[in-house]
Amino acid sequence: MRQLIAGNWKMNGLGASLAEIELLRNGLAEDAAQAEVLICPPASLIARAAAIAGKDIAIGGQDCHAEPSGAFTGDISAEMLRDAGATYVIVGHSERRQYHGETDAVVAAKACAAWRAGLKSIICIGETEAQREKGHALSVCTSQMQVCIPEGANPQTTAIAYEPVWAIGTGKTPASAQIVEVHTLIREHLMTRFGATGREMRILYGGSVKPGNAAEILALADVNGALVGGASLKAADFLPIIRASARA
Repeated sequence: MRQLIAGNWKMNGLGASLAEIELLRNGLAEDAAQAEVLICPPASLIARAAAIAGKDIAIGGQDCHAEPSGAFTGDISAEMLRDAGATYVIVGHSERRQYHGETDAVVAAKACAAWRAGLKSIICIGETEAQREKGHALSVCTSQMQVCIPEGANPQTTAIAYEPVWAIGTGKTPASAQIVEVHTLIREHLMTRFGATGREMRILYGGSVKPGNAAEILALADVNGALVGGASLKAADFLPIIRASARA
């Protein structure tokens, strides 16, 4: 299974930041990287990023509205993302859940919207630190998957990203055994619901992934890529993570 290394720039990046995509493109051309590479810049940069990304870098959105159009001031539809040059969109990121009150049902609707527009969705799940400390990590992730992942998901349209909320942007990384435990749970859930199709769907790990730990994480069972935050903002940091995929 070809790994997917995705960079989520979050609310970071101005026009000058596009130079990092050029540096990344040039570095990938030298490496002939085996992983699929994705950058999700802010919506203001998607069209310009798509124009310079080249054949080795896909461009995606960080969120989308469930409706194709309408009176939703400030929102962006999956169709708009596709029109701007995106091929992927992240849905259900914990920051959307935390700061915008998104429910599992809303996440599922956004995933369906992505498919409707011809985009691939990366559906995020993950527990908080308090939930893990209470021993509820697996039950929380299961509950999220039951609602967030719509029927009809398949490897061509969907990837799942496990992002323990307590590891995002904190520098904390779960032990390898903890990552494997949750990724195994996700794989079992996918196979139970989707049969052989579920075996081929990619499961990404996200949460304080950086050059120093990427190779170890990407070599773990049922880790089929990474969703990278801060370390994706600079090509000099992101390229070593992509290269680590080849060694995994």
